[in-house]
Amino acid sequence: MKSITKIYGAGLLFCCLLVTACNEAEFLKEKPKDAIYSENLFVNYSGFRMAVNALLDFPRQERADMIQSAELSCIWKIGVDNGWANAELSWTRGLSRYTVDLNAEMQLINRDTEGRDGLFLILYRAISSANMIVARSADPQVDWEGATVEANEANRNLIVAHARLIRAWAYRHLALTFGAVPLNIEEVDGLNYRNDWDRNSVSEIQSQIIQDLQFAEQYLPDFSTDVLILPRVIAQHYLAEIYLWMDDPARAEEEALKVVNNTHYKLITTRYGMRQNEPGVPFMDQFYNGNILPSQGNTEALWVFPNSDVIDYLGARANSMRRSWIPNYSAYAPYTPENGGRGIGRLAITAWAFSIYEEQDDRFSPYAVRKSYTGYEGEVIETQMDEVNMTLNNNQWASTRKWDWTYTDPDLWNATHSFADQAYLRLSETYLLLAEAQMKLGKLADAAVWINQVRQRANARAITAGEVTLDFILDERSRELITEEHRRETLVRTGKLVERTRLYNPLAQDIQDYHVLLPIPQYVIDANTGKPMQQNPGYN
Repeated sequence: MKSITKIYGAGLLFCCLLVTACNEAEFLKEKPKDAIYSENLFVNYSGFRMAVNALLDFPRQERADMIQSAELSCIWKIGVDNGWANAELSWTRGLSRYTVDLNAEMQLINRDTEGRDGLFLILYRAISSANMIVARSADPQVDWEGATVEANEANRNLIVAHARLIRAWAYRHLALTFGAVPLNIEEVDGLNYRNDWDRNSVSEIQSQIIQDLQFAEQYLPDFSTDVLILPRVIAQHYLAEIYLWMDDPARAEEEALKVVNNTHYKLITTRYGMRQNEPGVPFMDQFYNGNILPSQGNTEALWVFPNSDVIDYLGARANSMRRSWIPNYSAYAPYTPENGGRGIGRLAITAWAFSIYEEQDDRFSPYAVRKSYTGYEGEVIETQMDEVNMTLNNNQWASTRKWDWTYTDPDLWNATHSFADQAYLRLSETYLLLAEAQMKLGKLADAAVWINQVRQRANARAITAGEVTLDFILDERSRELITEEHRRETLVRTGKLVERTRLYNPLAQDIQDYHVLLPIPQYVIDANTGKPMQQNPGYN
């Protein structure tokens, strides 16, 4: 089975840099050529390429079951206006309802019961790995395997651009989640180890993110069909977002326009790919395995997480999206491919989020939202999506079909996790970032044009310039990006988390202003013995 035989080479590579299984004396005698460690990895372009492939696994961990029975990135998707925890665990209870001490309860931020790293350390491991790549790339002895001096420099810049993009990705998550955090862009070794870290300001973190993204924008390719070589549109997308976060809509507009005007990318507006001759809608085609990759016709995906056997990729990361968002319907219907495959429904979409679609909107159609199941006797069992039934452990709750089993892994549709390819960033989100920037600049008619392209693709009615507001854009982001978007971060960035969560999520009425930031893990504070590190306000 794939879940057993897939090689997790990318995810384990950096562990191999630090640990060997050899006896030290024998190691010194034999010097085996097949062992991977820093001294023989960072010597040529091929070695750096292996390190970058490992680095690209960190973002893919967002959609994996890294902590306890739900996707890691649910930290940014529940306890908000459009997401809640249907089946509660210790850490999801506090985050979903804000009725307990988050600092004590949230195993996701601290560590899980098995002692694995929580979110905070996973992000800093990504930063540390990126710092190592950047630092080692400065060695003049590296063989960059180019035919000319210019080719060598291009190969080096490509490697560093990937490392700095991932470093920016990690610091973006940290600052939007925890606020001020320690900033370090140097490789940590035995000579510069510290236990007296300061928490750098959010503005300092933002400045470093921008520098890293600008470098990535300059040196990543304009387009790539190789999912292990990322295109510059990712950096431009994040630059647009961070400039909005910093209230600089003019620069945000400039960066977003670079993405939407790139002729390699366009919205999916017609049926294509694996299921184009079956009933469906264009919006959903981009979520079917076999349609995800740019090489498979997906013109909307900016950043793709590869997992399947369709491509020659060393290693795969089991993702938990189907498991997390599809309810455990087995009490009244069988696990079948037609019913979407196996789920346990830890996470769910709020009743409000279902209520804001127009009836004809393709994103609310039965192809996009699970509105019924076929029971054991072939009967049709309708799902629920009204607020009165928004109760814990409701296994009949409606769900998105973005993560259904879709004709991949024919022997594994009933498996716990999925190995489907998945799009991580989509062009439609950039359209909505552009609309937000233009709305802030007072260009309401221009903003409406970009919003309407997203809506018209879904058969929703066109809006007028007078309807463009920040709240409307946030509503449209929910309609378009539900379960994909880091919703908490969007609402924190726009200053709307507390207001909209109280307004639309009946289970999260106890959210307080200080919940905009989540607590720094106590073990991080305790380990900083050289200097006191302050906890975020509101957490004891």
